[in-house]
Amino acid sequence: MNHQTIGDRDRATRLTPEDLAALRENLHEQRLFRQEQLQQITTAVTARPDDPLRQQVAAQAEVRIALAASARMVLADVEAALARLADGSYGACHLCRRPIARERLEIVPQARYCARCQQVREAGR
Repeated sequence: MNHQTIGDRDRATRLTPEDLAALRENLHEQRLFRQEQLQQITTAVTARPDDPLRQQVAAQAEVRIALAASARMVLADVEAALARLADGSYGACHLCRRPIARERLEIVPQARYCARCQQVREAGR
């Protein structure tokens, strides 16, 4: 049985200035990646009306639209996380207001919810 002390839990959730700097850098890298991804998706080749591969190009366009929508959603989440970093609210769960575990933020730095609240949200879908 793992008995974690309050001090251990506090160290696992409290973000140091170094943690925040690393997470901010990660978010900036993600923002740049998503911006570049969107640029590549939107500059993809489109078919001419007389192109014999028109159906294939149309299917690829649908995939590009879905990819672009997903990239825009992640980009919006990253931008929101950067705004929370700027206003000092970063790292607090939007539902329960408890700190989000450092390990979770290292994996998903744009996370809005702690793991428990995220599971509750997903179960309710």
